[in-house]
Amino acid sequence: MNNIKSTSLEAVCFAGDRMITLLGLESTPIGVRFIHQQDEITESEVLLKQHRYCQALMRARRGEHVRLDAQGINCPAAAAAFGFRPLPENLQNGKGLVGFGIVSDERVGQAMFAHMPKFEAGAIQAIQLFPLNQSQAVPDVVVVEDQVERLMWINLAYLNAIGGERLTSSTAILQASCVDSTILPYLEQRLNFSFGCYGCRDATDLSASETVIGFPVWYLTCIMQHLEFLAQKAIPTSRAKKAWAALQKQTTHVPIERFQNS
Repeated sequence: MNNIKSTSLEAVCFAGDRMITLLGLESTPIGVRFIHQQDEITESEVLLKQHRYCQALMRARRGEHVRLDAQGINCPAAAAAFGFRPLPENLQNGKGLVGFGIVSDERVGQAMFAHMPKFEAGAIQAIQLFPLNQSQAVPDVVVVEDQVERLMWINLAYLNAIGGERLTSSTAILQASCVDSTILPYLEQRLNFSFGCYGCRDATDLSASETVIGFPVWYLTCIMQHLEFLAQKAIPTSRAKKAWAALQKQTTHVPIERFQNS
C-alpha cells in the first residue's frame, strides 16, 4: 500500500520499543502482515490451530510470532472478514447474534454483517502477527491493545500527523480486533479505534479498561514523531493531574451542601 516501503525494518523495530517507553504500555504493539501466495513465510513463527484472530493478537502482544490461516482460524465472522470462507447463514440472517444476546432483532444483526468491511475471497492466504519491536518484516498494519488513556495519545499523535482533522471511527461493537483495528485501517488507509467487542472481551485477556486501535504502518514514523513531541509536555502534564489536585484543595473546606444547592 501507500509508501509502505519507505518504512524500514529497523525503524519499525525501534518504534515498537520507543512507543512502549513513551506511553508506558504494558505490552508490545503488534505488527500484522498479510501473506499472499508470492510472499515468503517466516520459518520461526508458530502456525496456530483453533484460534480466533483476537487470540492470535493476544499471543503476539505477549511476545510470540504467530501465523493464522484459513484452516487455523476458528471464528466464522473473522474468517469471512479476511476472505477465508463465506459467512455462515445463521450470522447472515441475524439469528446468531440474537442467540448470543448481542441484539434483540434479527434485522439489526443482518445489517451489522451486511455493512462489514472485508477482504475479497482469496485475497490473502495467511496472516502473520508479531511483536512490533521484534519485526522480521515490515507489517501492513500496526495494532495496539492497552489502557484507553495510553491509546488516546496515539490518536492525538495521528491527529497531529493528518493536520488536525477531527477523527472518526467506524465500529459495530462487533469484530473490534479483526475488522475495526486491522481490516478497516488497511482497506481505508487510516487509523481506526474501537471500544472492543463481545468476542475479544470474551476470548482474550483484554481487560475492562483496555481497548484496541489500528493504523497503516506507513503512518508509524509520523505518529512516533508526534508522540515524542507530546511526551515533552502534554503527556506528563496531563498525567500529573495538577488541575484536579488544585480543585480538591480548593473544595476541602467547602461544605458539600453548597454544591448540592447550586
